[in-house]
Amino acid sequence: MRVAVLYSGGKDSNLAAWRVKSEGHELACLISASPLRSDSYMFHVPNVALARHQAECIGVPWVEVKVSGIKELEVSELAEALPGIAESLRIDAIVTGAIASRYQKERVDQACKKAGLLHLHPLWQQDGEALIREMIGLGFETYFTSVSAEGLGPEWLGRRLDLDALGDLLRLNSKHGINVSGEGGEYETFVCDMPLFRNRIKITSADKSWERTSGHLEITGIKLVKKR
Repeated sequence: MRVAVLYSGGKDSNLAAWRVKSEGHELACLISASPLRSDSYMFHVPNVALARHQAECIGVPWVEVKVSGIKELEVSELAEALPGIAESLRIDAIVTGAIASRYQKERVDQACKKAGLLHLHPLWQQDGEALIREMIGLGFETYFTSVSAEGLGPEWLGRRLDLDALGDLLRLNSKHGINVSGEGGEYETFVCDMPLFRNRIKITSADKSWERTSGHLEITGIKLVKKR
């Protein structure tokens, strides 16, 4: 089956891509919805334009769909774009990295149904801690690019998601009840390397911004490094 991954550049869409590729599906392209507003309810915002370089690392086309960022309207805008993308790239299914967000899953279900596509969601309702351990075990190189939850301060921006960070997330879960996998919007990530990448991404420059209880890391410079 030829599939397209609805791709943010973060950990979950990358693991979903790895899962479906490992199951024998053909990865046709990555599709990124690029919101025009920073407060999109549905789509990942920080550094999504860099997904073009992640697609290059994988060796597949990248398709950008610009959406308004307005709740519900942005979903309709993506749905309108899917039939044309599916026809041009001969896509049978859309893959998402949804873990627990019923809002996200149901809206992609609807968009795929309208476009005559299947919706594959290989991470759905799986344990967040186990998924992060799987990513770390696979050699994912993942960094925090946005944080917005009690206990997650500016020092988390640019931090690598490794076993130490996971331990801290588990402690924050016990203390404040944050979702370990970030499904409640607590944090977002950017993946610089994973098993499907032919080259890894090295971040050469980035700017941090912080306002009251949340902040984000804007990646301003990268270079692709050939993997051994």
